[in-house]
Amino acid sequence: MPPSPGWGLLGLSLVLASVCAAFKSAAQGNSATDALNVLLIVVDDLRPTLGCYEDKLVRSPNIDQLASRSILFQNAFAQQAVCAPSRVSFLTGRRPDTTRLYDFNSYWRVHAGNFSTIPQYFKENGYVTMSVGKVFHPGISSNHSDDSPYSWSIPPYHPSSEKYENTKTCRGQDGELHANLVCPVDVADVPEGTLPDKQSTEQAICLLEKMKTSARPFFLAVGYHKPHIPFRYPKEFQKLYPLENITLAPDPQVPAGLPPVAYNPWMDVRQREDVQALNVSVPYGPIPADFQRKIRQSYFASVSYLDTQVGHLLSALDDLHLASSTIVAFTSDHGWSLGEHGEWAKYSNFDVTTRVPLMFYVPGRTALLPEAGEKLFPYIDPFDSISELMEPGRRAKEVVELVSLFPTLAGLAGLQVPPRCPVPSFHVELCREGQNLLKHFQLPDLEEDSDLRGNPRGTFLAPQRNREKYSQSPVRFEENICKIGSADM
Repeated sequence: MPPSPGWGLLGLSLVLASVCAAFKSAAQGNSATDALNVLLIVVDDLRPTLGCYEDKLVRSPNIDQLASRSILFQNAFAQQAVCAPSRVSFLTGRRPDTTRLYDFNSYWRVHAGNFSTIPQYFKENGYVTMSVGKVFHPGISSNHSDDSPYSWSIPPYHPSSEKYENTKTCRGQDGELHANLVCPVDVADVPEGTLPDKQSTEQAICLLEKMKTSARPFFLAVGYHKPHIPFRYPKEFQKLYPLENITLAPDPQVPAGLPPVAYNPWMDVRQREDVQALNVSVPYGPIPADFQRKIRQSYFASVSYLDTQVGHLLSALDDLHLASSTIVAFTSDHGWSLGEHGEWAKYSNFDVTTRVPLMFYVPGRTALLPEAGEKLFPYIDPFDSISELMEPGRRAKEVVELVSLFPTLAGLAGLQVPPRCPVPSFHVELCREGQNLLKHFQLPDLEEDSDLRGNPRGTFLAPQRNREKYSQSPVRFEENICKIGSADM
């Protein structure tokens, strides 16, 4: 059995060293010869319903702008359409059959093997690793600690307002508050006057500001909640999607002869008060057509709200002059059914629930480095009617999997790509089951070029890494590092 993490709730009381050791500047930012930073953006329940994936209705100008500077994978798939198994899978680079997690009820280090994670690997190679929002699934599957202290240099941040997500904060037509599925809100009226994804964006930008002058590279993972249910988002985003413009799914019927095991009755949707009021039959429904349009409207509105948060985050990356030294990877844990095959959730193996967006921006490789005063990611208002659809920088059409995130990010950052896993691999802490996607970046793939195995980093985009170059000083385990005053830095 692997060693117990030993931190968890006790971690807040452990003082290892001053936090300023992780952030104190040795020079103004990372120079061109330093290691590339990594910003990993993980969205919850986002199918490729985006302009850059040729969706004609959804307004996602900031994500589309990122795609225009990136390599976009058109056929990327999660290992499983459930939050915890998918996230544990791509963060460890192992399939659910190896992590032994198909639900929410076990921690892989205890029940499968002491497998390294992507942030853990970067941390062990000198990076400051930080988690904001929903990166690991909270609870048992990440040991109630987001896999701390293994994966993160500082305590993971969760927005304080997320505790209201499933409470009665939705104003109904009766004027009362309800726990609804469809939940557009006036942000000024909700508890704390904010929403979780807004708080996560603010925290992530704060951490970027702290890291701008750090001598060490960073790995920042930002996990956004929307468009996960309930569809709780600023009500003004409904205006982008008038109900009269919302169509139903093109294939709304449950397929004839469908085995029951292939269908999920979307019980999490049925538990919401507005859906309960419809008295929809179990297991197949259907939901009335007018309410189907409301669900689809609110999903699309949630995506546009999410897009604004991604836009603010990437604009800050620009403003802090980090866009020329930071890899940006964008993906989702899985998709979500919007009425296709009579489904209204995840949990199935239809491609609308397993297919995800996946794109990588690599400075100087997928887009030219910005010139002085130039912005790669200026914020775009989705309500701006003159905004134009931007084509992806480059499309890759082959089928890929999220287990490829681990080797691909490692290789792009100039780290040694973990070896392929043997079978079985429960005893191996560091290996990966996914293919390396570096060939799409015109970088040599270790699996295909044996001449590079002796010194693989030398011809990668990122410079050769020397893990001893960066201070390994531990950091103090603070609840919210961005509340530390400038005097402490």
